[in-house]
Parts: sequence; C-alpha cells; structure tokens
Amino acid sequence: MKAIAMSLGVLSLSAILSACGGGGNNSAGPSGPDTTPPSGLSTGPETCVGGNAGDFSCLGISLRSRVSLAAMGGTTGNDIWGWFDSQSGKEYALMGMTNGTAFVDISDPDNPVYLGILPTRTVASVWRDIKVFADHAFIVADGAGAHGMQVFDLTRLRGLMTPQTFSSDAVYSDFGNAHNLAINEDAGFAYAVGTNTCAEGLHMIDISIPGNPLFAGCHSAFDTHDTQCVDYQGPDADYLNSEICFSSAEDRVEIADVTFKASPFTVSTSIYPELGFVHQAWLTEDHRFLLVGDEFDENVFNVPTRTHVLDVSDLDAPLYVFAYEAATASIDHNLYVLGNRVFEANYTSGLRVLEFADLSNREMMEIAFFDTYPQSDATDFSGAWSVYPFLPSGTIIVSDVTNGLFILSLQ
Repeated sequence: MKAIAMSLGVLSLSAILSACGGGGNNSAGPSGPDTTPPSGLSTGPETCVGGNAGDFSCLGISLRSRVSLAAMGGTTGNDIWGWFDSQSGKEYALMGMTNGTAFVDISDPDNPVYLGILPTRTVASVWRDIKVFADHAFIVADGAGAHGMQVFDLTRLRGLMTPQTFSSDAVYSDFGNAHNLAINEDAGFAYAVGTNTCAEGLHMIDISIPGNPLFAGCHSAFDTHDTQCVDYQGPDADYLNSEICFSSAEDRVEIADVTFKASPFTVSTSIYPELGFVHQAWLTEDHRFLLVGDEFDENVFNVPTRTHVLDVSDLDAPLYVFAYEAATASIDHNLYVLGNRVFEANYTSGLRVLEFADLSNREMMEIAFFDTYPQSDATDFSGAWSVYPFLPSGTIIVSDVTNGLFILSLQ
C-alpha cells in the first residue's frame, strides 16, 4: 500500500485506501461513494424510448425492474452474481450488501421476489464478493475480520414464499478476510485473493464437495486484486489443458499456471502504458485476448473511460494491443465477456455494452448502455459496481452502490 501511495500521489488518500481494500469491489474514492438513498427513482418496468427508461438514460436496454437496497434490508450495495436453477428453470440474483448477501428470484424480471438475506459472518463490509458452483454460493468479505468463506446451498431457495434470514451451510476459515473470489467451475477449485494468507496471492481451495471446502495450496503473488482461472483452451500449445489464472495484481497483469496446486508458478507478468491500478480482467472466449479494467487511469492520467486489450496468444509474452476509449469520463470497475460483447459496470455511467470483432485491428464499439446512476456523471466511485450477463434467459443484472439491484434486458 505504501508503494502505491508514493507512485499515485496525485490521488487522495481515500482513493488509495479504496483500491487497496477493494478487488472486484471498490466503492470509495476521491469524493467517497454517494450512499444517499434515492428519492422516487423508477422501479420499472420502463422501456428505453428516446434515450430514457423512466428516470434513467439508456440506449438499447430497458428496465424490467429495480429493487431498492431498503427492500433487501441493506443500505449500501457491492458485488453481484447470478444462479440458474436447472431443476426449476428459475433465475436468481445474489447481491452483496454491507450487511450480507440478498437473494432475489428474478424468474419474472418484471416482478422480482425478495427471498431473504444471509447476514455477514462478522461485521459490515463494503467489499463482499460472491461466486456460484454446483448450486452453492461462496461468499467472502474484506475488512470484516475472521469472516472466512461462507458456503450457502442455493437449493434452499426453492419454493420460498416469505423472506428468510439464512445461516451458512458451511464456513471455510483458513483465511479471515478476502478481497475477492474466483471459481473455475470446470476444475472445481476456488481462488481467494487479497487474503491474510499466501502473501495476498492465490489461496486455492478444493470445492469439489461444496459443503466441505479444503485447502489446496498457495501461489504467493503479492497484492493480487482479482483473478480469472480457466482450463486453458487458447492458442498457446505449451499450456493447452493446463489450469491458468489471469490475475489483476495492482501494478501488473500476472499469468500463473496452477495445474499442480503444490507447485504453481508464474508464467509471465505484464504492464501497459499509463498503468494506474490493474483492477479486474476477463478473457475473450477463445482465450486469445485479455480485457483489462484499470481503476485509476481516468483520474491519474485524465483520460476517458478505458478498456485495455492485451493479446495473450503467447502466455509467456503477452502483447499490449490498444486501449478502447469511451465517450464517458467514468471509472470502469468490473467487466465480463459473453460472445463478442463486453458488459462493463462503469460506476457513474452505469452498464455499458461493447461489441468487438477483430481486436488485433482495434475493432470495438459501444452498442448499448443503461445509466443506473442518474445522480451524477462525475469521475468518482459512486454508481454501478458489477454486472452479471450470463443468465440463460438473457436477463442482465447490475448492482449499484446506492440505487440497488437493476434487472435489465437488451432490446
């Protein structure tokens, strides 16, 4: 943290503390988050017509419904993930809040049903992260003491008619705090990062039996902020079928081979021009390109919202391709790739959807957006925190620090 403060001295202390504490999840910045409850904002449904969907500016995305934080028993929002119940065909939003994780049935996106909350295990935390594997939610929190990783059996949500206050089905306690969590669903392993173990690198957990998570090893890559771990199917034949993690590690992008949990190793590290704070990244589906969100470059270098593109065809020697620059000034936060589209939660400018063709020729453009935060367009850490675009129905869910859960659809 000291090194970051020295190199990024142009930022306020609150922004630096935010980045050091927030992985897939930072929510305080130069001016701090605006957590004032909204007054009378649309709850939907609202079709995007003429650039607006109720109180929200938009292009090609309509509001199906909005669930306020108060309706979910919270005051400040953070991460979000989704669950599709293959038995019932229902879809659910799992939304992180300072005081716990809310569960919402969004099978009818126009009429969501709040089902209850799993309270935080220790104290309130503005940094909570949620992932799903084998019909179980895995939840970590940062700045929350000995919180560990909560495991919750999502099938308990079936048939609920009234909201519940839930308890964990299991708790993994080989770490206390964790800033973020990734799961490789193909391998059955979870990777907690920014913990009080493994030099804040990859804390590897065998979750093949969800109710009995077991420590699997460490990759001690300091200051890992977020990661995506996959069974690699990209063009680099040297690593085909290996388990590879692509980590956002504050001052670098780090690629690691974690196939053998007792002996993981760093494959390469990379930087790029005007690097501020490597926050979060996601692979294209062919594993050829890595799209990187930098949380500080907009403020440090006075540039518009940027999405950095790295060619990782050769894992030993990634190449920087370009930075896509948007028409907005907002800070980018979390992004995910589905097909040839990028779904970005970009704080005060809300959800932005980009479409790409040949990334080696810089072919990327914005095709749709929905501004979840009409209160401001400032370059600060208020607004959309994360997005989940992977539900089978095509419904998109977004978490907003102040304005709650958004259930959206592309037109």
